[in-house]
Amino acid sequence: MLKRILLSLCCLFSGVGLANQRAPEAWQWLEQGAVLIDVRTLEEFQQGHLEGATLIPYQQIVAGAQQLGLKEDQAVVVYCRSGRRSGIAQQLLEQAGFSKVHNGGGLQEMQLAQP
Repeated sequence: MLKRILLSLCCLFSGVGLANQRAPEAWQWLEQGAVLIDVRTLEEFQQGHLEGATLIPYQQIVAGAQQLGLKEDQAVVVYCRSGRRSGIAQQLLEQAGFSKVHNGGGLQEMQLAQP
């Protein structure tokens, strides 16, 4: 947690937003086997989503992750439209005991950073 706070402060003071780093890191997690979850609405998901993503609206994220059979130590990447809802989903999962959750940010951000 302290490391994340320090990284955020460094990015803030250097003029580089954390958003510029979260999507590339998300792709690293995915390359290592993380589960990809889109936390937007069904309508947004139907309009376009990342290949391999599972839809679980952020309000249902904990129950949905449990229904998927995800283990608390399974690596998970969440994304939405802007990163706000995925941030909430990350917090909810972490509060529920999931220890490896990464907020990939927004769909467009993820698409632009895709290797």
